Amino acid sequence: MKSLNHLFLILTFAVLSGVTFAQEAAQTGQVLDKIVAKVDNNILLESDVQRSYLEALAQAQQGIEAPSRCDVFESLLINKLMIAKAEIDSIFVTDAEVLLQVDNRFSAVMQQFGGDEDVLVQVYGKTADQLKAEIEDVIREQLIVTRMRSKITEGVTVSPAEVRSFFNSIPQDSLPLFTSEATVGQIVKKPTINPNLRDQMVNQLLQFKQDISDGKADFADLARKYSQDPGSAAQGGDLGFFRRGELAPQYESTALALRPGEISDPVETQFGFHMIQLLENRGTSYNTRHILLIPEATEEDVLKAERYLDSLKTVIESGKIEFAKAAKEYSDDRNTSDNGGFFVDPATNSNRLSLRTLEDPVLYFTIDTMQVGQMTKPMRFEDPREGVKVRILFYKARYPAHRANLEDDYEKLKAATLRRKEDELLEKWFLTAKEDVFIDIDPSYDRCNALQAK
Repeated sequence: MKSLNHLFLILTFAVLSGVTFAQEAAQTGQVLDKIVAKVDNNILLESDVQRSYLEALAQAQQGIEAPSRCDVFESLLINKLMIAKAEIDSIFVTDAEVLLQVDNRFSAVMQQFGGDEDVLVQVYGKTADQLKAEIEDVIREQLIVTRMRSKITEGVTVSPAEVRSFFNSIPQDSLPLFTSEATVGQIVKKPTINPNLRDQMVNQLLQFKQDISDGKADFADLARKYSQDPGSAAQGGDLGFFRRGELAPQYESTALALRPGEISDPVETQFGFHMIQLLENRGTSYNTRHILLIPEATEEDVLKAERYLDSLKTVIESGKIEFAKAAKEYSDDRNTSDNGGFFVDPATNSNRLSLRTLEDPVLYFTIDTMQVGQMTKPMRFEDPREGVKVRILFYKARYPAHRANLEDDYEKLKAATLRRKEDELLEKWFLTAKEDVFIDIDPSYDRCNALQAK
């Protein structure tokens, strides 16, 4: 099941292109788009295969082995099987989760255009809302597939001996060539909001609570009108079910202290101020809705954050504290602070990463102009969820292109070993799960033998 290594080849940019394979075919006189597979009520289109195959080829140009068209077809077919089985097994994602991912990914896309929606419309011929609607279904499927894959492979681990055995099984002349890599860290400071503004937001939420209690307002109506959470406002603030440990600690502890139907006083998290209502508690998971108000930092608030980081940078450069320790103690970015401030490649859990994996183009070009060992001055950047923040970047090390070896690339090889072990488990799951659903494959893909054991 080589194809399982390509489960997520449908790129957001491919969906945003606004030109489907069917449209291209119509323009060139080729056969129009058609259904090439059905898994229960889920259909796979020729355009899906074509788009994913082209993206796989593009990835191959970046040093990733290109799959065949049959590999891509099998991967997408397995996605559809996972979605069908998720429905049978009552595994789902909420609208709020989907919309949050849509907004996050769309924000990353907007950064490519300098945040100018007019440029986006010129390129794609569609508004932001139209483009978001087009990627919503794709992201929903990706989230479901991710959840199903996690459930199927839960508990799978690999030992150092397995990593070594995997490495030794690769012929020397087939060892992958890794491009140059870097270790890059950041310390982030979120501006402290003016106390007067904080008080205003707390008082506004308390007024909402009183209005709901007096029957003058409805929670869902207030959320749709006032909540600044892009993922849940349209659903009346409903976040859907989350497992314990998945939401901000302050939010979760407040929510779980409520009785079903009860509304909390305002609570602050890194995202802003929430008023929470517990809808249902199912032991290990719970469903809430909330109204989120996000305080916006003033220019003076941001300047204070810049001065704070500038002072911290001076202390680090004087040798009084190491960068990693400073990041753990003082950085406001939870994603990197626990790792000493260093960015981690999500595919390998290694802090040695290709700069291509840095999603923020500003970050990429900044590092590209730095020298190893250098720190930047405090720099402002826009967090899609939390607004303006400030950070300093540290370019710790650079590693030249090289053939894979156990000493330098253990984390990457460990990740590859784990993926292979998970793929073997998924292959066994696939052979059993396909008996639970209806699968129909177009004759044009019979050559792929997608339903046969490999």
